[in-house]
Amino acid sequence: MLRMRSDARALTTWFGTVLLLAVTLIPAAAEAASNPCERVCLERFVDRYLDAMLAHDPKRVPFSPGARFTENGQTLEPGDGLWRTITARGTYRMLVADAESGHVAFLGSIREADTPAMLAVHLRIRKGQISAVETLVQRNEKSALGFEEIGYTWRDTLSAREQLSREELVKTANMYFSGMERNDGNGVYPFEDNCNRIENGTFTTNAPTPPGQTRPDPKSASNYSSQWSCREQFESGLLHFVSRIRDRRFVAVDPERGLVFSYIFFDHMAGDTRTFQTPDGRTVTAGPKQPWTWELAEAFRIEHGKIHQIVAIMEHVPYGMSSGWSTWEESMSSLGRDVTN
Repeated sequence: MLRMRSDARALTTWFGTVLLLAVTLIPAAAEAASNPCERVCLERFVDRYLDAMLAHDPKRVPFSPGARFTENGQTLEPGDGLWRTITARGTYRMLVADAESGHVAFLGSIREADTPAMLAVHLRIRKGQISAVETLVQRNEKSALGFEEIGYTWRDTLSAREQLSREELVKTANMYFSGMERNDGNGVYPFEDNCNRIENGTFTTNAPTPPGQTRPDPKSASNYSSQWSCREQFESGLLHFVSRIRDRRFVAVDPERGLVFSYIFFDHMAGDTRTFQTPDGRTVTAGPKQPWTWELAEAFRIEHGKIHQIVAIMEHVPYGMSSGWSTWEESMSSLGRDVTN
């Protein structure tokens, strides 16, 4: 009888230990499952997504139930659109991994039906699955080949002393859009002296003056020049014809590398908005002659609190078009929004 009681106590102790381990491990497992996807994990999701596209098989990536996918502002089923026509990756590749929020953005060159093109992809990762995909395809061979030649992949990490908060990074990037919208030359323009901008695979700042030509003078020119610096272009006031920069959505922020990735729309209202005064009082007329909208994917590298480099792809879309990810009021607003929350 004594031995039976002893065995019973041992069995009770064993079950208690197992129960204690289970109670301890279940929360730990749950916590591990809820941990955000870190940089390497996020970048692998991009590779898996691109590989699935090249295989023309969306089942190769884990989409969550109800996941949403858009291409150039249109809601589609994964597997449609570029999924059917992409044939290869290109050599240009730039990533903004936002481990804090589980968002990642990619800008890179591809081949579609063996023709060079550019692709911007934004993925939202939740619990190991893709819950949202926003893509912008720019079918522009010159742009893709230009990016492949120029490079700018932004892989180096800033020192801890140089890193800004995500709020400061978004604020600085948004100042770029505010300074360009109805540009008057009198704003606060947070550019480093060596700031460069690449749009559609071409340097649109600091371009060399062609042989036999004279560098335009910002104080007498009637159009801004790609030969000027970022600051010179903004201080000239000659970008005023950009009437509205709206639906400013910041979709990935990487403080370690000082990177911000955004989707936005540039509206040119044309008509009487084409005629304006420069900061020195000259009256000039510039800009598109018809209502015009660019849809852009634009990324910023910010160092020492100032904009160091800018890369963007721009696609002409119907005037006033919406992204499909915003309300009408948000789509028409010039306010900047960090949509990673």
